[in-house]
Amino acid sequence: MQAIEWQGASKRYGERVALEPLALAIPTGTCWGLLGPNGAGKTTALRLALGFARPTSGRVALQGLPPSDARSRVGLGFLPERLALPAHAAVEDWLGLHARLIGLERAEAAGAIRAALERTGVADRAHEPIGGLSKGLRQRVGFAIALLGAPSLLVLDEPTSGLDPLGVRDARGWIEAERARGATIILCSHQLSEVERSCDHAAILDRGRIAAEGPLSTLIGPGESLEDVFVRRVAR
Repeated sequence: MQAIEWQGASKRYGERVALEPLALAIPTGTCWGLLGPNGAGKTTALRLALGFARPTSGRVALQGLPPSDARSRVGLGFLPERLALPAHAAVEDWLGLHARLIGLERAEAAGAIRAALERTGVADRAHEPIGGLSKGLRQRVGFAIALLGAPSLLVLDEPTSGLDPLGVRDARGWIEAERARGATIILCSHQLSEVERSCDHAAILDRGRIAAEGPLSTLIGPGESLEDVFVRRVAR
């Protein structure tokens, strides 16, 4: 089964084309980088896949189901680029809400929350209001939410945003561990070195179209880096 499949999915906002008809399938158990310059259509593609927006044409399947079907989001962990967390809520309470939303039983939720907080290095801030945390710590809380309950599909949009070098190293380890566990991972990032390190496939979008797509082993030529491929394939 495909984890996510865009079947000729496009998106227009009035006269503006945000995404040309996109045909792309991400098989379960793979780790994909979704790349492109600002305005290339990456976030639009993710919004369509996760049901935050509807395609103007074509279809999208999330874990084999329409994104409008709540069952399609079972086992989904998501870290958005623009992380909106309530300032007044305590860290542990906010994770508790998410634990209920993904269907964890009370006893199971307590252990899952504790494990996620410890893993992401914010266990000592569990009872603090989120609004008092630094940007880097809030990003760690976002990671804790995304990793809660051992998701089978993990969608990460600019996951290292706001993290210091230690946080970036930690995030790399979390992604590698999820990949080793067998989770499907979609990593949308401008940090091409991190994508090259973590992913085995990539799709490069440019002006709403796919500029390149496939295994990194075939996209990247001898003596090249993913950055070289990106620069060569993206129109300037």
